[in-house]
Amino acid sequence: MFGLEALDLARMQFAFTVSFHIIFPAITIGLASYLAVLEGLWLKTREEVYRDLYHFWSKIFAVNFGMGVVSGLVMAYQFGTNWSAFSDFAGAVTGPLLTYEVLTAFFLEAGFLGVMLFGWNRVGPSLHFFSTVMVAIGTIISTFWILASNSWMQTPQGFEIIDGRVVPVDWLAVIFNPSFPYRLLHMATAAFLATAFFVGASAAWHLLRGRDNPAIRKMLSMAMWMALIVAPVQAFIGDLHGLNTLKHQPAKIAAMEGHWDNSSGEATPLILFGWPDMEREETRFKVEVPYLGSLILTHSLDKQVPALKEFPKEDRPNSTVVFWSFRIMAGLGMLMILTGIWSLWLRWRGGLFQSRPFLYLCLWMGPSGLIAILAGWFTTEMGRQPWVVYGLMRTADAVSNHSVTQMSLTLVSFVVVYFVLFGAGLGYMMRLVRKGPVTHEGKEQGIGGPGQHRTPARPLSATEEGMDDDDNVTEVRS
Repeated sequence: MFGLEALDLARMQFAFTVSFHIIFPAITIGLASYLAVLEGLWLKTREEVYRDLYHFWSKIFAVNFGMGVVSGLVMAYQFGTNWSAFSDFAGAVTGPLLTYEVLTAFFLEAGFLGVMLFGWNRVGPSLHFFSTVMVAIGTIISTFWILASNSWMQTPQGFEIIDGRVVPVDWLAVIFNPSFPYRLLHMATAAFLATAFFVGASAAWHLLRGRDNPAIRKMLSMAMWMALIVAPVQAFIGDLHGLNTLKHQPAKIAAMEGHWDNSSGEATPLILFGWPDMEREETRFKVEVPYLGSLILTHSLDKQVPALKEFPKEDRPNSTVVFWSFRIMAGLGMLMILTGIWSLWLRWRGGLFQSRPFLYLCLWMGPSGLIAILAGWFTTEMGRQPWVVYGLMRTADAVSNHSVTQMSLTLVSFVVVYFVLFGAGLGYMMRLVRKGPVTHEGKEQGIGGPGQHRTPARPLSATEEGMDDDDNVTEVRS
């Protein structure tokens, strides 16, 4: 297929499925915590706007959660079908870690999800809030175990190799490997930011169409507070993560920076833009700032950053891809910080909900968090190459013995099925977003209960009728 080998197709297949999958858990993590905050604020203040937002976003959460579970199952099977040599080599570590995720996080989420989605009028408010919090905690626990497994593949420790297989000898060292804390914080924070900009974009869309009500305003306000506070924190975490990567995976840093040579003896510049050429072993058309690379990565003006030529060719990541994926992630992060700062200025001036240029920016920034997560994931995974377990097992040695024809057919099948199935799911979710929250939902008819219109006990009932853009919207002209 297009001159690609079975290994290339296996990597493409896993990259495709994980890229689709990672979108849903990211939104699930953020929305679960958002719902817990909304319900907690409603219980504390009894302001209807928080309850209205809870009912609205719980429907979107339900759809997103379902797609996340389905898309995640495929990846687990791929470890056995496409990467059987890896499973045989490292399964004693990765297998238990993924099992712990099921036994702790998934069972916790499944146990309380029904109460959260269907129990608003069936259990007491304290139990319902407890269920929402447990689901939110479950998403964080799931992130913990998944990142522990992936981080071990990046910075393995706590093991011995016996008869050609990894055998864990210290589970605390396996779990809390050197890169794990930074990856966990970086990913969880990224999920919160992605959700914040998703929520903010939906609010901006309604405001731009003249749909101005307390629930819409509260959505935008909460999203922008999150951007203002958390985006700079994410930049700080990213800096710590970069320093950790420099220590444990220097070749990845060299590829991210497009830095090839230290023979000049000078401090490392920061290459803002350019085109790393793997064949010519240089970054072409580069625009660089002297000393800034050393300042950012070593916090000094004289130390040098490792260069790609210091590593054998067969051990170098693809700098062309990693260089640009990292810049997409970092550039979007900077835009998030600027968006938060602009929102603070508009809030102070009293124009947060009226500034159309700002609202358009929020709308365009809607997918920015998810794009940044994907770009960061590409940087992490492709920057680890050519290793599947860093320094221990090469990706070429981890793949199953499949033919090019087999891998081509399964890859095409995945692409078709995923775009049809999850495309429909995403379209359905966007319809829910387009409908928007209904203020004082259920106030006159009673909240919850079987058979009632717009009941939160039926989270997917939002499309039964009235899906036109102007239906069921309370407008408050400012």
